[in-house]
Amino acid sequence: MSRLNRGFTAAAGAMLLMASMSLTACSSDSGSSASDSGAEQSSAATASSDGSYDVSDATITFIPKQLNNPFSDVMLGGGTKGAEEVGFSDNQVVGPLEASSSSQVSFINAEVQAGTNVIVIAANDPDAVCPALKDARDAGSYVVTFDSDSSADCRDLFINQVDSKQVALTMLEMVSEQIGGAGNIAILSATATAANQNAWIKFIEDEIASNEAYKDIKIVDKVYGDDDDTKSFQEAQGLLQAHPDLDAIVSPTTVGIAATARYLSTSEYKGKVVLTGLGLPNEMRSFVKDGTVTEFALWDPAQLGYVAAYAGAALQSGAITGEVGDTFVAGELGERTVEEGKVVLVGDPVRFNADNIDDYDF
Repeated sequence: MSRLNRGFTAAAGAMLLMASMSLTACSSDSGSSASDSGAEQSSAATASSDGSYDVSDATITFIPKQLNNPFSDVMLGGGTKGAEEVGFSDNQVVGPLEASSSSQVSFINAEVQAGTNVIVIAANDPDAVCPALKDARDAGSYVVTFDSDSSADCRDLFINQVDSKQVALTMLEMVSEQIGGAGNIAILSATATAANQNAWIKFIEDEIASNEAYKDIKIVDKVYGDDDDTKSFQEAQGLLQAHPDLDAIVSPTTVGIAATARYLSTSEYKGKVVLTGLGLPNEMRSFVKDGTVTEFALWDPAQLGYVAAYAGAALQSGAITGEVGDTFVAGELGERTVEEGKVVLVGDPVRFNADNIDDYDF
């Protein structure tokens, strides 16, 4: 039975559970922390072949970066689906309404007090949440991060949508293709402390600096919309006013790209300034069809939540310890392996454009 709190309504949950769990065009309460249980398990534990785990007496809570964020909503829908499939006695969603660096700490502390067995969190700041997550693990909770990681010593596993460098390269390839391999670009990110955003941006910067193919691309500005629609819209507007010679904006955040597209679609810059990055097909469809956006990318956010729920179940049941080489079955998505850094990868990014965007519904 699911309890969805603080703005994540039953109606929204029902809608999100209908989101595709795979892209159509591509393919017992242990009371111990991971460190306690690790000595009792082998370093390459393997789940049962059908992915069943005994978590009927265990609880799981999801803490997104912020509530009422379209990307997070889809991701949480997948998490709820996975938690219900695997059989947690209770699952819930709690979290802040704003994606600030310290906004999640009180929610983590509340889960520690409640004795929650598995905490799944997308960290707004990898360091700010660390002390609270360490307290949670010391109290016996398993901590799984998804989408945006905490510092590695504060969690048991990180469920990552895809290799971070591949995300960055995909965005760089798209913008390079659309501006002809040369030009001035700006980046409109989420929060300045978001670990996933910063990792992607760093890979883009490094690739531009080291790869001859991108030597004529220059990043002239980086701004942060804090995953707030209004602020992202204003930041996009500010970029275009501050840089009249801007050729493209890359926004590696679904809120940012949608807000920027909305601004561009009714401005003099439509068709002149390229916009690409990471977005939800349902939010970006109209902008692709009206020519504001040519191509952008993403993965299925529901899969992140779904795999995170099964990873939490595998940890809680003792099927895995979270060590490199461990494997577990994530329901209908199949077997996953814990890789270096205690990271579990979900899938590759997909590019969306006028030719394929109607094939997707999330």
